[in-house]
Amino acid sequence: MIPLNLRYSRDHEWLTDDEIATVGITAFAADALGDVVFVDLPEVGTVTTAGETCGEIESTKSVSEVYAPADGEIVEVNKALADDPGLINSDPYGAGWLYRVRVTRTPEVLDAAAYAALISPES
Repeated sequence: MIPLNLRYSRDHEWLTDDEIATVGITAFAADALGDVVFVDLPEVGTVTTAGETCGEIESTKSVSEVYAPADGEIVEVNKALADDPGLINSDPYGAGWLYRVRVTRTPEVLDAAAYAALISPES
C-alpha cells in the first residue's frame, strides 16, 4: 500500500511534506532491490540537489543510487541502518527511512495516486 500522506519522486524516493522532510525509498523500490545489505548515506551538512545522487543502497541483487527528491541540507541520517540495513526492506516507510533534509526547494514530486499510476501503468 502506498501511504497517502507522503510525496514521491519518479526515482522511487518518498518524502514528508515538512520543512525538515524525512526521506526514504518506496516499498516498490525496496522490493525491486531485494535484501538490502549496505547503505551509503550522505553526511550531515551535505547540500543536496533534487535529481542528483546522494547515496547508494547495496542489495544481494545490485547497487542502486539514491536520488535526492528535494534541494536542501542534510540534518540527520538514520544511524540504525548501519547495523540493520534490512530495515529498508521490513519497514520502508517507518524505521527504514534514510535521512532528514531541511528543504529549500521541492521540484516535481508526485502524490500517492500519481505515484501509483507510475508504478502500475495499467490502472
